Amino acid sequence: MTGAPTDYAGGMPSIPLPRPARALLAAGALATVLTGCTPAVTVEPAENAADPGCAPAMVAMPETIGEHEQRETTSQGTTAYGEPTAAVVRCGVTPPGPTTDPCSSVNGVDWLLRQDPEEEDTWTATTYGRDPAVEVVFDSTAIASSTLLVELGSPVEQIPAERRCLDLQDVVEGL
Repeated sequence: MTGAPTDYAGGMPSIPLPRPARALLAAGALATVLTGCTPAVTVEPAENAADPGCAPAMVAMPETIGEHEQRETTSQGTTAYGEPTAAVVRCGVTPPGPTTDPCSSVNGVDWLLRQDPEEEDTWTATTYGRDPAVEVVFDSTAIASSTLLVELGSPVEQIPAERRCLDLQDVVEGL
């Protein structure tokens, strides 16, 4: 008998795939396996991670920041970037009150910046004047704060600003 080979298990003819198609399928299968091997980043959720205000911000988070790809996390209202982890974002942290911590306004979003006293390359940036607040802990040797805060600005703006940082000039002019 001539014609296409028969797959006897299903009774349907099986047609051999050309070499490029087989290579593409093999690469796709390998990518699926490798992606499945990247473990989720364990992140402690913020106390108000379930706040409905977090949802629009978290959905709008970028897929990459700089060269760091977004990774799956273990908690609601969180995301992470990089392998190894360069930045962890948590929505729903308690909004900070008035403070003397340095504040930077980046594309319309005010961020309070604090260096970890025990690890000089680790910094925390927390939004100021937004409720719920968003916190990002990052390794300054892996990702520049300027890149990080610019990329997070648009998603964070999904949470309306209620207050803004004031500098000495603002205070003097207000008197």
